[in-house]
This record gives sequence, C-alpha cells and structure tokens, in this order.
Amino acid sequence: MAARGYRRDVKVLVIASEPVDAGAVHDALGEDAALADAEIRVVCPALNDSRLAYWVDDPDEAIERAEQSQAETVQELSGEAATVSGDTGDSDPLQAIEDALVQFPAERIVIFAHPEAERAYREDELVEEVRERFGLPVTVSGVARED
Repeated sequence: MAARGYRRDVKVLVIASEPVDAGAVHDALGEDAALADAEIRVVCPALNDSRLAYWVDDPDEAIERAEQSQAETVQELSGEAATVSGDTGDSDPLQAIEDALVQFPAERIVIFAHPEAERAYREDELVEEVRERFGLPVTVSGVARED
C-alpha cells in the first residue's frame, strides 16, 4: 500500500529542451510520485535561441535539436517509468504544452528550463503562464545547455 501522500499511476508531462535523465525526472517528481509507476509524455519544443532566430531562421536546426533531445530522454526513461512516449513540440513552449495536453491529459507538468542567463526565446516567464493557463501542478528543474 502507498504511503500517505504518495501518488501512484500519475500522468506526467515532461517539457525539456535538452536531454534529461531518469534521475532528474525522479528528483523533480519528489516523494509524491514514483517514476516506476508514472505514465510519462516527453515533449521537447523546437526552441530558437533568440527572438530574431524565431522570426527569420530556418526552423530545421531547432527541430533537429528537439527531436534528438526527445529521443534521448525517452530512451533514458524507457526502463524507469511504467510507460513513456515522446514528441517534438512547437517552437512556442506554451503551444507545445497545449498541443500535448489535447492528446495526453496530464495531471502534472515538469518543466526542465535553462538557467536564466541561457534561456531561449519564449522560455522566459513560461512557468507562470503554464500555471495560469492550464491549472495543473507545475514543477521546475534546471537543465544545462548541451553543446
């Protein structure tokens, strides 16, 4: 039987712009959810590095980075979570989350964000907007940029 406050079989939407390992997801979930019992959906938005890049760059590079991050994260979590799936999301993280929630009715969102000095365009103020728009519990963890 689960301990008081412990949640099993939780649906978690993981938003990450860089590959994330199972330990980081486990730490983000904390004591109230078990990674082994979680249904995880990984979405990696195709973020552009700047406002200028968002409007004028060819999105192929951002999409390629997002696809690689999503594939690596899903592979890392595959042996740890009950079920794992993944997708590449819109370059606007809010739109990526909204799109994901249509197909995957998450009960919780975990956002892996870059440190403030390294944030990509549209990554600032994301957490508060997600909390306001979707009304779900949101956990934020840091993730370093991969070079």
